[in-house]
Amino acid sequence: VIAQIIGALVRAFFVILLIATPALLLPGISKDTTEIVTLVALFAAAFTLFEYGSSYPGLIEFRYAPPFNRMRFVALFATVFLLTVVFKGEAEPTALTHFITVIGRLYGKVIDFPLSPSRILLDSLNGSLSPKGLETLMAAAGISFIISLVMLIVFVAVMRLSNWPAASGSFNVWVNLPLFDPTTGGDVVARLNRDATINLILGLVLPFIVPGLARFGTGMFDPERFLTPQPLIWMFALWAFLPASLFMRGIALKRVAAMISEQRRERKRAAEGDILPA
Repeated sequence: VIAQIIGALVRAFFVILLIATPALLLPGISKDTTEIVTLVALFAAAFTLFEYGSSYPGLIEFRYAPPFNRMRFVALFATVFLLTVVFKGEAEPTALTHFITVIGRLYGKVIDFPLSPSRILLDSLNGSLSPKGLETLMAAAGISFIISLVMLIVFVAVMRLSNWPAASGSFNVWVNLPLFDPTTGGDVVARLNRDATINLILGLVLPFIVPGLARFGTGMFDPERFLTPQPLIWMFALWAFLPASLFMRGIALKRVAAMISEQRRERKRAAEGDILPA
């Protein structure tokens, strides 16, 4: 129990660090922004502490199937940190900020083609930013995309090489998928495959929806407030992370469905073997 509480406290601390990173590193953060960030960070930390400190499953999936959640957190933290460095370079340029910005622009140009999510997102903000600002956003798009892509590739590799999620033993559906009730709604495998397909489709469509939300935000709110570094950091981070996270969840559910199907086939073969005469 003590080890579980300590682990929950460590996770809560890293969640606070994640949310506070832009406010800690960016210059010129107002007092009101600091108070809002503090409130959000404390709420997220309390949620994390409650989830991982409890012995019963709550809302977080794959709690006992590492490194699923760890990979997602590391990818999101790396994205937020690097984007913060890029935007900090606009006010306080250094060799590090210049290097990361240049790398981000290279990746940003690779994914900037007609009808791409990156092009649509940048076009939705084109009327509100200077050319230099758009160059910074191209770097932000490139960094966000490449980190999310690496997260997906690493997850698939880990899943293939380590037989995830059964590498450390049996996989408990109840504790790892607390929002999924295997006793209702028909066949478990069919439902898992259906949910996985929905997640994959949402992961494919979501990058095209975020630019519309960005355009809505610039129209509903003051562009000078909306198009400041902190909102832009979180917008670009979530623009790339959420679709990749949905893809990861879809792949994971497909994997769980395949495992259950294989277990059923093994039981069927064992039952048929018991029936056959000696």
